[in-house]
Amino acid sequence: MINKNNDNLNALRILGVSAINKANSGHPGIVLGAAPIVYTLFNRIMKHNPKNPTWFDRDRFVLSAGHGSALLYSALHLAGYNLSMDEIKNFRQWNSKTPGHPESHLTEGVDVTTGPLGQGIAMGVGLAIAESHMAAIYNQSNINLVDHYTFVLCGDGDLQEGVAQEAISLAGRLKLNKMILIHDSNDIQLDDKVLKAQSEDMHARFKAAQWNTLKISDGEDLIAIEKTINEAKLSDKPTYIEVKTIIGIGATKQGTSSVHGAPIGADIETVKNAFNWKYNDFEIPVEVYENWKNEIEKNLIIEEKWNQELKALKENNKELAIQFENALSKNIKFDYDELLAKTPEKAEATRVSSGNVWDQINNEVKFLIGGSADLVSSTRIKGADGQFDIDNRSGRNILYGVREFAMGAINNGIHQHGGLIPFSSGFFVFSDYMKPSMRLASIMNSQQLFIFTHDSVAVGEDGPTHQPIEQLAMIRSIPNHITFRPADYAETLASYKIALEDLKHNPSTLVLTRQDLVQLPHNNVYEEVKKGAYLMLDAPNAAVTLIATGSEVGLAMETANLLKENGIIAKVVSMPSTNLFDKQDQAYKDKIIDKKTFRVSIEMGTTFGWTKYTGDDGLNIGIDIFGASAPANKVISEYGFTSEQIFNKIKKNLK
Repeated sequence: MINKNNDNLNALRILGVSAINKANSGHPGIVLGAAPIVYTLFNRIMKHNPKNPTWFDRDRFVLSAGHGSALLYSALHLAGYNLSMDEIKNFRQWNSKTPGHPESHLTEGVDVTTGPLGQGIAMGVGLAIAESHMAAIYNQSNINLVDHYTFVLCGDGDLQEGVAQEAISLAGRLKLNKMILIHDSNDIQLDDKVLKAQSEDMHARFKAAQWNTLKISDGEDLIAIEKTINEAKLSDKPTYIEVKTIIGIGATKQGTSSVHGAPIGADIETVKNAFNWKYNDFEIPVEVYENWKNEIEKNLIIEEKWNQELKALKENNKELAIQFENALSKNIKFDYDELLAKTPEKAEATRVSSGNVWDQINNEVKFLIGGSADLVSSTRIKGADGQFDIDNRSGRNILYGVREFAMGAINNGIHQHGGLIPFSSGFFVFSDYMKPSMRLASIMNSQQLFIFTHDSVAVGEDGPTHQPIEQLAMIRSIPNHITFRPADYAETLASYKIALEDLKHNPSTLVLTRQDLVQLPHNNVYEEVKKGAYLMLDAPNAAVTLIATGSEVGLAMETANLLKENGIIAKVVSMPSTNLFDKQDQAYKDKIIDKKTFRVSIEMGTTFGWTKYTGDDGLNIGIDIFGASAPANKVISEYGFTSEQIFNKIKKNLK
């Protein structure tokens, strides 16, 4: 039955559709249909404090159906968050705090950035993992510092995305009982009815994934919504709640795809009449604000009790309290000098170097958590303190299974929770599966590590499906994302130090080799890598500058020696991070890459983008076709990556 006279609820609906109308852009269907769910969560269920939006033990809310942002912004405004009516009126406009889809770094009260469907569900799993793990670490016998829920509101489209199903599977396996997924089930999507695109029994699907399932037949029944959510809290499993709603309820075209993604215009008057709303657009009665305020203020007592819990932890366990504070502030320190002193003399694959470095860092920094997509034995990356599981929530090694996309999206949720730095690992070619989550991490300024091995055609026998060609260019092109391709142990160590200690608002990708690499000469490798590129071999009156990354830096050094034997002087530039180098001032760039010389790039991947450094008259040695299956040395030589072959190409092109 339609809620005709509940102004506290209907203010949400009318404010949301008014913002959409003013912007002449947005999605009114979910605003009207799902408002009772959001109203119940923000007013009756969730513990949160609009005056302290980053309170650590607040419940988290994820609008996975991010196109319904006007509904979330209206809730935040009415709840008293720092989101003014002017910002609501500025919905989807330049420089507003109310963009088309929620962005966590822009808008107070938004826990995660959503919009790409399915990823919000996976990030909700990450938030629940973080809560569960931190509760196991920081809660003591008489101190309950971490105890909150993650609520995710999703639509039919979210559940059709593969990443959602990957994450749902893992959440059920891990019995993440503090995750409650609420499905705005209105049977309509943009093109047509949902049944035209899928036919499975969603409850059976969730039950098969080891979830608790509940259903609310009337999405307007506030009492049923509150009762069912409270029932879900009692389960020892994650809970899926299907709420049957009417998309665009109250509008002339309610229940059809016509109200999904287009402003309702003058039909807003029909909606107002349906809900007995007697006020103008953007006019909210004082009584409504007071009601929202009074409902939410009960959380102030809960927060004050939490402050006392934190005080008790500081008094009873100072070491753990310091760890907690360091975790929240991302105060990461590890013994870099000790690790640098362990630089091996013999050749070593950078995946091995990475694994050795990572083991010590992971033992020293207690708030790192993550794992691999079923590839720990190959990537050498795993978490400490055992496997994170039902009987070991304090474990920091997550077995993600072969779920690359979900792994990345779950880690985004772990980071956004606060108190943990997530990491993931896999084969570099499968960054293709993770790209959407890597992009979202970059939008959210999410500090985390994406660690990839098997970085080139040197993978060998596995062939072109497993040999990255275009992936380096792809990942390097993501704004706000820093990619490292280190050349040896020392550069690998420096890359970790920069990613963990310096880049607090950037995700970082490390790209590592399967094959052994020689250890190269360095002065201050941390400062060298921090600038993105540096002269590994300088030479006055050089005619050639060789620019290389990763495994090809050693090859460039061999080529420089061969050139010298033939009377041609060359400089060698190691460029572990094009992203960091591009941030340097022009004077430094010109010092490192001498434009008076013949410039040559050497990298076992696409040549796309290298003209930026070598110029129109330079030489870019790379691979612009797919690889082949054969032993690594054979593949490398067939693609022209020996010092003799490169020497001959340079000699042929040198004017």
